[in-house]
Amino acid sequence: MKAAYIFASLLVLGGCDSAPEAAPAREARAQPAPKAAPLDFVDAQKQVPAYSETPVLRAQVILDHLGFSPGVIDGEEGQSYFAALRGFQTANDIAETGKLDEATLARLDQWRDVRATRVVMIPERFASGPFIPDFPASAADQAKLDRLGYKNLIEALAERFHTTPEVITAMNPNMTSMAAGTAIRVPNIPNAKSAFSGEDPRGWGETLASLGVPADQPLADRVVVDKSDGVLRVFDGDDKLIAQFPATMGSSKDPLPIGEWKIQGVSRNPDFHYNPKLFWDVSNDKAAQQLKPGPNSPVGVVWIDLNKPHYGIHGTSEPHTIGRAESHGCIRLTNWDAARLAQMVKPGTPATLQE
Repeated sequence: MKAAYIFASLLVLGGCDSAPEAAPAREARAQPAPKAAPLDFVDAQKQVPAYSETPVLRAQVILDHLGFSPGVIDGEEGQSYFAALRGFQTANDIAETGKLDEATLARLDQWRDVRATRVVMIPERFASGPFIPDFPASAADQAKLDRLGYKNLIEALAERFHTTPEVITAMNPNMTSMAAGTAIRVPNIPNAKSAFSGEDPRGWGETLASLGVPADQPLADRVVVDKSDGVLRVFDGDDKLIAQFPATMGSSKDPLPIGEWKIQGVSRNPDFHYNPKLFWDVSNDKAAQQLKPGPNSPVGVVWIDLNKPHYGIHGTSEPHTIGRAESHGCIRLTNWDAARLAQMVKPGTPATLQE
């Protein structure tokens, strides 16, 4: 996804990337979240049908907790899951097999009390939306909306619990409707334990809570985007791998810009200026459009700008496509992984993009 520029109002221009001209992003300060916050999911007392918590599903949940994202949690053995296992193995000095082998299971046993799923009550604030059931396909019609929000409650639940609507449906086979107060089984992604504080005109704190992403994250010393493995890796000051996210990056028309770059800034919940001239697969006859923020924005919930014009790291409205589709040159993550990364980097963080 290419973009072109960012104003002080955090307006992202173009398609995939944009560069913040605003003041450097403020450091996030964490504080304890209030008990039973409006977007917190509490354990349900009502029983729901049992669900088979397979070893793969449980491993995906634990890997997600630890920052080695498998992408969408679906209980399936796919390339993002195998990559997450390899990242965890590397970080823990285990032979890099990409398999849930005995050595990996032994290390994961530290988190044996973490269940794969959890039965929760849907909070009223979460269920209230607002939702956009007839979400328009064209940028011109999207520009008429005051926010590019979720289409429905199940889409919002899927992103909150780092999965897909199909998985939510499979975990709740007898459910005929979902609303505030409904007991529902979901992947065990906990409530965010810390809240984004300070000035928050873009509603970033609520975005983190709605994605189950704590504001308090370890600081990145550098990031590496590896095209051959299809992942973005995060290293700390001791050059230890501390996080890894599956990514979609580049295409034959818009290749990943290999080289040494730096992060220029982070735009949380950015506006987006859709410029057809920056997309090879869009007619130049189409008019440019200014789109409001939201999880279904073309750049998702966050834009992390690189000092390569028109390139950046951002979220997506289609998390199931990560690692399975091409991008317009930029690095695309799930919204929850992009939000997590946004709390780890700052202006000046080196970013290596490699084959």
